[in-house]
Amino acid sequence: MRPGAKAFCSWSGGKESALSLYKAQQQGLNIGALLNMVSHGGQRSCSHGIDSRCIRLQAESLGIPIVQKKTTWPSYEADFKEQVLELKALGMQTGVFGDIDLQEHRDWIERVCAEMGIKPVLPLWQKGREQLLEEFLRTGFKAIVVTTQAKSLGPEWLGRQLDRKFVEDLRARSDLDLCGEQGEYHTFVCDGPNFKQPVNFRVADKILKDDHWFLQLIPSLG
Repeated sequence: MRPGAKAFCSWSGGKESALSLYKAQQQGLNIGALLNMVSHGGQRSCSHGIDSRCIRLQAESLGIPIVQKKTTWPSYEADFKEQVLELKALGMQTGVFGDIDLQEHRDWIERVCAEMGIKPVLPLWQKGREQLLEEFLRTGFKAIVVTTQAKSLGPEWLGRQLDRKFVEDLRARSDLDLCGEQGEYHTFVCDGPNFKQPVNFRVADKILKDDHWFLQLIPSLG
């Protein structure tokens, strides 16, 4: 990748987004914006169901402008393209994505980016699960579990810190992907080496919806 290139980073608020952003920055990319797709009402992120205000606090701590594009699943691709073209008009011709090895996801990214003249960069692609989790922890990121597949992980996993004990407990479950790439769990990153300060939030209710457990986070704005 070209050092100094202006790029946007596709942002869910979770561990892969955070690590891919960090690695892109370490490799010289100038990240001009975080792109976060949110529900049509604008209250929650599409991917992890996180309060959109908490996502904005992440961006504030990172010191990077954030764009939160409202969408629905049927209109997701069209809305994504519309926003990316606006970012491209601001000089961002590269997109950073946190996918690891789901070929279907990469195919979509490459097709959509090609149609818009955007260069996709995937810093985590084909990296080992253990390697990525170890790098995430070693570099100082902190995250908690905010979503789980009900059939895979119960509500007791919500709110757990992503630490080495968490990884050990996951490793003991041979039916699970260590990074949750099959949707077993999602995280919210609250601190890291490129954060100016930790994200302040408090934990609210645990909710079961559409066969998933969600931990409600409320931003601490004061």
